This record gives sequence, C-alpha cells and structure tokens, in this order.
Amino acid sequence: MNDTTDPAAVARRIADRRRQLDLSEDSLAHRAAMAPRYLAHLLEAGPTFDPGGFVRIAAVLGLSRDELLTGRQDAPPGQSGPGPRPRLLDLTEAECWDLVGTHGVGRIALPVRPAPVVYPVNYVVDQGSFAYRTGEGAGTAPAEGAALSFQVDHIDEYLGRGWSVLALGSAHYVDDPEDLSRLSGLPGAAPWAGGDRPRWVRVRPDEITGRRLVTG
Repeated sequence: MNDTTDPAAVARRIADRRRQLDLSEDSLAHRAAMAPRYLAHLLEAGPTFDPGGFVRIAAVLGLSRDELLTGRQDAPPGQSGPGPRPRLLDLTEAECWDLVGTHGVGRIALPVRPAPVVYPVNYVVDQGSFAYRTGEGAGTAPAEGAALSFQVDHIDEYLGRGWSVLALGSAHYVDDPEDLSRLSGLPGAAPWAGGDRPRWVRVRPDEITGRRLVTG
C-alpha cells in the first residue's frame, strides 16, 4: 500500500502539519466545515472514503490535495527516516572526487560576521578544484583568500542511504582569460540563480573528506 491510499500515512502528515500551524484537531474540523467526530472518522478511513473532505482539509492546512496525500515535493530531504541497520563508512579522496562528479549543486560556508553563513551554489569541477559564479558584492562573494568549506551530498530517501563530501580550502578569484573561457564552457557553468554573475570563484581544497551512509 502506498502513501496515497495509506490512511495512517495521511493522518500522520495531517498531524505534523497541524502542529506546524499550531492548529488543534477541533479547529481543523471547524475550519473544514465538519464535525470533530467526522474528522476523526475520515482520518481512520482514509482519502478514498470522502475525497472532497480531504480537499477541504488540505485547503485549511495550506496544501494542495497531492501534497496532503503524497507529501510536499519540495520538502527537505530526510523525511522518510533512517534505513535498517545504518552504518557510516569513510570515503577515500578518489571516491570523494568521483561522487561529486563534473558539476552539481553544493553548499559554500563563508566566515562572515556576526556568524558563518551557508549558501547553495551550482558548481563545476575543474583541475582538482570546485568553481562557481557569483556577482560583485553578492553574499556568495568571499574575500580573496578567505578560508571556507564546500559541501556536496546526496540522499536516497527510499533506501535511507547517502553520502557527503566536505572540502576545506580557500577562495580565489579567477582572472586568467583562458581559465575563464574554459570554465564558462563546462557543463553546469550557467548560474541557476540567474542574473549578472561575472566573477568565478575557485576553491582548491587543502583537504577533502567524505562519508557514505549504508544500510542493511
């Protein structure tokens, strides 16, 4: 039975959303134009019993029907919980570079005041380094030579597995015309955030480590 027709999964999703909105079950029933006892019966019977009732519940909770029945598609990873018998294994440096691939999306952690900040950026891998584009004065534009960290990871929600790679190094702006031309021609070079982002930042790791989460 999948989450779409599993009453327990849908009821759990509704309860989680109610807590998020600080909404009691009685208040949810009132706003969905149904008696509290009928709401309790719906949660036990599942979406196939009264599809229209679940549409009203979804509207009160600020969700679409599909989000209510199958979960938000833009929810953060890790909603499914751990897999059976999880274990963490260390990755070799070669395995780290293999996993991050030629390009993708990672997170850059910058040492700014009043506290460090983390931004997602799409990156390319070039000559043993990570590189990404940024704009003048943007939050992702570090000071030349700033020490920082760069993280790339992947989560398999269904199997409860994943990996994480962490690179420690310093930021340097790319000014050489040949380097700039090569970087701009690599797959994944176009900034996902759009806008004018003419500067390339290169992060050449002093150290790169990683771990893989396995199950079973």
